[in-house]
Amino acid sequence: MSLLVVGLSHRSAPVSILERAALSADTQAKLLQDTLAAEPAAEGAVLATCNRIELYADVDKFHAGVAELSTLLAQHSGVGLDELTPYLYVHYEDRAVHHLFSVACGLDSMVVGEGQILGQIKDALALGQELHTAGRLLNDLFQQALRVGKRAHSETGIDRAGQSLVTFGLEQLADGTDVDTWAKGKRALVIGAGSMSSLAAATLARAGVSEIVIANRTLARAERLAQILSEPGGTGVTAHAAEMVAVGDELTRADVVVSCTGATGLVLTGDGVEAAVQGRRTPLALLDLAMPRDIDAAAHRIPGVRLVDIESLAEASADAPMAADVDLVRGIVSDEVAAFGAAQRAAHITPTVVALRTMAADVVANEVARLEGRLPDLDDKQRAEITQTVRRVVDKLLHAPTVRVKQLASEPGGAGYADALRTLFDLDPETVAAVSRADLNDADVKNRGRV
Repeated sequence: MSLLVVGLSHRSAPVSILERAALSADTQAKLLQDTLAAEPAAEGAVLATCNRIELYADVDKFHAGVAELSTLLAQHSGVGLDELTPYLYVHYEDRAVHHLFSVACGLDSMVVGEGQILGQIKDALALGQELHTAGRLLNDLFQQALRVGKRAHSETGIDRAGQSLVTFGLEQLADGTDVDTWAKGKRALVIGAGSMSSLAAATLARAGVSEIVIANRTLARAERLAQILSEPGGTGVTAHAAEMVAVGDELTRADVVVSCTGATGLVLTGDGVEAAVQGRRTPLALLDLAMPRDIDAAAHRIPGVRLVDIESLAEASADAPMAADVDLVRGIVSDEVAAFGAAQRAAHITPTVVALRTMAADVVANEVARLEGRLPDLDDKQRAEITQTVRRVVDKLLHAPTVRVKQLASEPGGAGYADALRTLFDLDPETVAAVSRADLNDADVKNRGRV
C-alpha cells in the first residue's frame, strides 16, 4: 500500500474553478465513503479549505488510484473531469508526505506562514476518524503533520512571514494604512459564525472597531459568538447577534463587512450592496473569505465600495515578501519527511518480527513439552530452569538479527528485508497478516476520537 494525494489549490487552479469545486461538509463525507468503496483505496481523508481541495488515500495501484481519485473529485465537486484534470496535481509516497507537511507549516498557503491550516488539518483528521476512513497510515500521517506544523511555528519565525487570511484581507482593505488606525471606531458586520468568521470578529475587536454585529443562519451560534466577544474575559467590544434576514438592514449601518459562510449561493448580491450604499457618505469595505464566494463580484464596480475577495488576495499574496525563516521551515519539513518514512518502513517489518518471535516461542513450548514427556521425573524447579535456559538461548540468537533487520528496514530501499525474513524462516504469510490486522485494530481503537 502507498500514499497518494490528488488535489487542486490556488497554486494550480484559478479561483473560478476552486469556487465551483468547493465541497460542503456533507459532500466531503460522501466523497470519503465513496473513496473507500473504490477498489484501489484502503484509507481516505479529504482536506478542503477555501483555497484547496485534496483527497488523500492509501492505494495499492498508482495509475488506477490516480484515475479513481480524480474521477471521484470530479463527481463530487460537480466540475467535469475533462475540465478539472488540467488543474489537478498528484503526489505519491514521500512526495505526498512532503506536500502535506509543507501545507501544515503554511509553506503552501496563500499567505505564507498562516497558522489556520493546522485547524483545518485537524478537522480533516477528525472527519476521517469519525467515518473510520482514516486507518493507521493516514492517522499517523495527519497527526505527524500537526506536530510538524506546530514545530515549525515554535522553532522558527515563520509567523513573521505571513498572517492569517483575515489579517491579510484587512490589510488590503486598509490599503497601506495601519489596520488598527483604519478600523478604530468603525461598525462591523460579520456574516457567519464558523471558525473563520470567529477569527475575523476577534481580529476586528482587537483592531478597535466600536461595534460588531454577528449574522448567522443559526441564531444561537451568532448569539454565542457575540456573548464571547462582549463578556469581560473576551474582547470587551459591543457585540450582538442578528438573523440572516436582517443582513440587508445591518449592511446600511456597517462600515466594514466580513463574510465567510458555507452557503452555495450569494449572500450579498450586487443590487443589495448598491441599495445599502445609497445616500451614505462613508465608504463600505467588504471582505469575502468564502469559497464559493458570498459577495457578488460586481460589488467592486459600485462607487463607494471596496471589495477584497479570495481572488484579489491571491493576486496580492503573490508579491508578498518571503521571510528567511521559510528556509528553516523547509529544512524541518525535509527532516520530518525522512523520519516519517523511516518510521513507516520500520513499522512495516514489525509484524514479521512479531511472527518470527511467536514461531520461536511455539518451538520452545513444543520442545519443553517433548522433554517433559521423555523426562517425567523432573521437578518443577528443574523444569522451570530448563525452560528459562532454552528461552534465553532463543532470545539471544534472535536479538541481534531482529534489531539489525529493523534498522536496515528503516533505511530507503529496506522494504525487501521483511520478505527476506519471511523466506529465511519459512514464516506463514497468514500469521504475519494476522499480526498486521491486530495492529491495525489496536491503532484504530487508540486513534478513535483523537486529533
